Amino acid sequence: MKKVLVLSDSHGDVDAMERAVARERPDLILHLGDLCRDFDELQRRLPITQAMQNVCGNCDGFTEVPDQRVLLVEGKRILMMHGHRYEVKLGYSRAMWAAREAEADILLCGHTHIALDRDLMGLHLMNPGSCRGSRGTYGVIELGEGEPLFRIEENRAGV
Repeated sequence: MKKVLVLSDSHGDVDAMERAVARERPDLILHLGDLCRDFDELQRRLPITQAMQNVCGNCDGFTEVPDQRVLLVEGKRILMMHGHRYEVKLGYSRAMWAAREAEADILLCGHTHIALDRDLMGLHLMNPGSCRGSRGTYGVIELGEGEPLFRIEENRAGV
């Protein structure tokens, strides 16, 4: 069983991401953009052995970090993106088409700051929302034998 922590839209709140990591103790951390420098700082704070991947978002300016990646985790193809290039604030259909073209089983995107977790015609869509602040959220995926388990969690300080 592999536990994946999905973070997005941290916007400077590295402490919130660190809380989620401490709470969940994941095998893999995925950051869906906004901000890449937060991802870099989190990477500095964690053990060098922690597996992490990120993509850039609309607030990241010029960066060599790609705006999407396809990962294979425990036999599942995951398309991770921020979502701004697919206008996810207007709906997820364009991002879903990209996921279908990538033959993904799971689509991860952020940008809206609103958590969403849905199974849509054989494609699982997760937007972890924004992990920033006192009302922040993040996503967790557990992959292994059997069907993947998905959940959205609140990321309150001190909880």
